[in-house]
Amino acid sequence: MGRAAEMTGTTPGFLRALGEHGLITPLRSGGGHRRYSRYQLRIAMRARDLVDQGTAIDAACRIVILEDQLEEALRINEQLRRSPHGQEPEADT
Repeated sequence: MGRAAEMTGTTPGFLRALGEHGLITPLRSGGGHRRYSRYQLRIAMRARDLVDQGTAIDAACRIVILEDQLEEALRINEQLRRSPHGQEPEADT
């Protein structure tokens, strides 16, 4: 967790708070250490930027979640535009 905090320019407590607010859920190693994906680290950095700008952490987490949902909806919309006859896109695996 210390390395993840260093990489994101935050503190371990900030990363724990993001987990408590449901923004990121790290995997656990066999020894119980938190393991963050690159995606989760990018999300944490975006939340940190919002908090640094004066946004409350709970609001920052909600903003990041909504931004992520919007990005996914736009991606799906673009896939539907490109697919023949507007069929559902194949699920990512």
